[in-house]
Amino acid sequence: MSARTRSRASRRARPALSRRGFLGVLGGAALATAGCAALAETSGQLLTSRAPLPRPFTVPLPVPAVARPTAAGHYEVTQRAARIEILPGLTTEVWGYAGTFPGPTFDLRRGGDATIRVRNELTVPTSTHLHGGVNPPDSDGYPTDLVVPAGHPHGHDHGHGGHAAVIHQGAKDYRYPLEQRAATLWYHDHRMDFTAPQVWRGLAGFALVRDEEEDALPLPGGERELPLMICDRAFEEDGSFRYPGRHDPDFMEGVEGDVILVNGAPWPVAEVSATRHRLRLLNASNARRFRLRLDPGGRFVQIGSDGGLLAAPVTHDTITMAPGERFDVVVDFSAYPVGSTVTMVNTLAGGSASNVMRFVVARRAREDSAVPRALSRPPGRAPAVATRTFDFRRSESAWTINGQPYRPGVPLARPRLGTSEVWRLTSDFHHPVHLHLAHFQVLARNGRPPAATDAGWKDTVDVRPYEVVDVLARFDGYRGRYMMHCHNLEHEDMAMMADFDVI
Repeated sequence: MSARTRSRASRRARPALSRRGFLGVLGGAALATAGCAALAETSGQLLTSRAPLPRPFTVPLPVPAVARPTAAGHYEVTQRAARIEILPGLTTEVWGYAGTFPGPTFDLRRGGDATIRVRNELTVPTSTHLHGGVNPPDSDGYPTDLVVPAGHPHGHDHGHGGHAAVIHQGAKDYRYPLEQRAATLWYHDHRMDFTAPQVWRGLAGFALVRDEEEDALPLPGGERELPLMICDRAFEEDGSFRYPGRHDPDFMEGVEGDVILVNGAPWPVAEVSATRHRLRLLNASNARRFRLRLDPGGRFVQIGSDGGLLAAPVTHDTITMAPGERFDVVVDFSAYPVGSTVTMVNTLAGGSASNVMRFVVARRAREDSAVPRALSRPPGRAPAVATRTFDFRRSESAWTINGQPYRPGVPLARPRLGTSEVWRLTSDFHHPVHLHLAHFQVLARNGRPPAATDAGWKDTVDVRPYEVVDVLARFDGYRGRYMMHCHNLEHEDMAMMADFDVI
């Protein structure tokens, strides 16, 4: 029996254990064993490609085009199918914003009040969510707030659990006031029950918010600032995306591919000068987690998190990223001889998924950047007015929050605008928990101090199996209906979402 077959068989036979039962079976010491360590890092089921895969580090790193406004503060982007070359010699149909994967980067400014008209020329409904954005509820990308292609029928299938969908024919204007700090955001499809396959097909892109506080810093910019969307995919023999059938029980834990893409290219290579470079790292995978490391050595100097700049830089030898998380880092390539190569590897995987991309230190250049000891003055913590617990757990046929599959329009919490609350997140598996609207700080993991990579204000946190993570969430911006959910997209599609109303 192969390891993959054994893995599937063990999942089918795996009983549902309570947290107390799990700990009773394993015991405290058993958590340190190799088997449990492997369980603690597993976040999905591998789907292998049928197409021949290229040698790593032979494809140049692409950089997504920057969207141009049609008028001051106004943009238009069309979701459409297109055929592009991802694997050399083969073509892949993508569903992309502007027909590209990733979509164009929206380079925005704080207070700019951007309006983005999203047109849908696909064959399916969509809903666009600006991940990390502090937006009015009608522009948040609620999963039943749908843009359908012009002339597309919109019957009962666009509702869920008796909750009627809001239908926009052909296009929708999303208004983003951008009253938030400079940060690396991203946008992606958020359609009810179909987020995972539609993002897998390409519906994702970067949105960068800038402000005067960041402008005043001597950080690397221009060609030395690289947005890097990291994700995994699998391919059929003809080059098309390979993805399992909807809600396939063999992939209930999530789908992982064997091809690592950066900005839509397989294991790309980028030429850099022997200077500092700013890397805006985004894990846009459906389920795969990464632990990034530089080979033959080197450090990531973290300057920002999901919600913007840190107060001061934090240095890491490795960075673990769950789906949806962003890390804004600086790498100093002057530490390597000109002509050398630096490979970004993933130490949570073997085989093809162990490599991510490569940098070639091609030339010397004048250094005109620095990483100051003080980066910003982020918002302070306000006292919590309430504590709530949310348990992320699998039932027989769905992933649930507090024992309930998703029920649109039924909020699990009603926090007050302008207040902060402690939300205690517990789990039975790897669940990257994402809150819409609200940014938060990680207070503790299992009653202990948070990890160094938990620094800053965040909107997504990696909750590990049978872990208790306390976060302090701040509810600023707007009243209305928002959501939290697991950002393992297969879990999200299998009902691991919940509404909360800001009142």
